[in-house]
Amino acid sequence: MPDKRDFYEVLGVPKGAGPDELKKAYRNLARKLHPDVNKAPEADAQFKELNEAYDVLSDEQKRAVYDRYGAEGLSGGGPGGPGGAGFGVEFTDIFDAFFGGGGRQAGPRGAERGDDLRYDIEITLEEAAHGATRTLRFNRLQLCDVCSGSGAEPGTTPQTCPTCRGAGSVRHTQNTFLGTVQTSSTCGRCRGTGRVNLTPCKHCSGNARLRKAKEQELKVPPGVDNGTRIRLNGEGDAGLRGGPSGDLYVVVRVAAHEVYERRGADLFCEFPIGFPTAALGGDVEVDTLYGKERLTIPAGTQAGAEFRLRDKGMPDLNGRGKGNLYVVVYVDVPKELSSEQRNLLECFQQTLTSGTSNCQGKPAAKSFWARLFGGD
Repeated sequence: MPDKRDFYEVLGVPKGAGPDELKKAYRNLARKLHPDVNKAPEADAQFKELNEAYDVLSDEQKRAVYDRYGAEGLSGGGPGGPGGAGFGVEFTDIFDAFFGGGGRQAGPRGAERGDDLRYDIEITLEEAAHGATRTLRFNRLQLCDVCSGSGAEPGTTPQTCPTCRGAGSVRHTQNTFLGTVQTSSTCGRCRGTGRVNLTPCKHCSGNARLRKAKEQELKVPPGVDNGTRIRLNGEGDAGLRGGPSGDLYVVVRVAAHEVYERRGADLFCEFPIGFPTAALGGDVEVDTLYGKERLTIPAGTQAGAEFRLRDKGMPDLNGRGKGNLYVVVYVDVPKELSSEQRNLLECFQQTLTSGTSNCQGKPAAKSFWARLFGGD
């Protein structure tokens, strides 16, 4: 015993170190000294020394004896005990050192939250703008009506598991070259709950839950977009042992529109205008998701010009106004012309090239553009 190094020195921590600091120091050193990683001749002895130090300092009773009497105070018992010369670091601690696991078994399982569920719906762009209502039909796990979620036949109660004695886990001890290694695993009989139903409920076969159909009305708020998730609290699978139910997540898909293209809260569309309107200007009516809107086209408008209609886009999901509608105009060129229309266009073309026209004839009562395209 006298030749043993101070256990705090072995772990490289101060005497006042807490459990988390001890465990962190142990993990860091175990990664470096484990014989499977470190092939140095002294690594095996150092690793055993590290485990012995951690086994003592991580146990409150052993640590109290060590702090008061030193290593000599631990010499009176058997291996791994308060005075044992051996050590009994759990295998889970060594596994955590390399893989960052969850630590030691923390007793039987308590309340368990139910699983979340997903439901996909598709709506139109108009519904995304104004809101919509959908009736959802889905299956979920609900508590058994007969046993009220206990899993036991009515009139009986769950009993303490005889295999793990209510601990929820079973522990195995094995002597290896590393010392005494203890491993813990979930009890296979009670599945970690520490309780068993000696008389399972016949209706749910002891599972405490049954899968049943459910209908739920959903109000889709204005402004949703592709991928928007709407959470319905508590509409997922029922929890176990008094745990809360999971949630139902409704994932929205907005179908593509034949007229409007959506970019965030803004909408874009193309709108045809005739050549006379592009040249002379005028008012046109544009369809929006909220009705018709008058749009003034200035004289000399070129194809591809973009006009903005404020607040005619998509509403903000959080209620902060609406986006805009951007109207991109293009000139609708007639595919077929009458002989009179062709003659008028040729006359117009002459005025563009030479400034004069050789067209003969008395001017008609209708304007040039009205005669050309059949307007009033």
